[in-house]
Amino acid sequence: MGVAPDYGLYLGSARLRGRYDGGLWWAREWVEWPDFWVPKDGEGAVRSIRALYEMAGAGQRVEVACAGGVGRTGTVIACLAVLAGVPAGEAVAWARGNYHPKAVEMPWQRWWVERFPRG
Repeated sequence: MGVAPDYGLYLGSARLRGRYDGGLWWAREWVEWPDFWVPKDGEGAVRSIRALYEMAGAGQRVEVACAGGVGRTGTVIACLAVLAGVPAGEAVAWARGNYHPKAVEMPWQRWWVERFPRG
């Protein structure tokens, strides 16, 4: 195992949380985000992603993860790219080029990234 993060943002169901949360000892938050979909609470997810971005910018080690590490995680990585200045229409391509070629798996996840509030 590598270095533990200072903070983790985890994306998934209550079942996924129940399976993994007990083994985590660092500060973390879980966002209810069904597999292959967008978050159930979009505004709350935006706040959580912004907070993660701010923590990373302040030098904290942060982690974002879901069960498969591609769709939901890739969607958040694309949103982080938007916050860093990548145009929203280019953020999915950026995530696919810099993280995983299949990041942001579903059309509605792409739609969510393209509408992610930058400011």
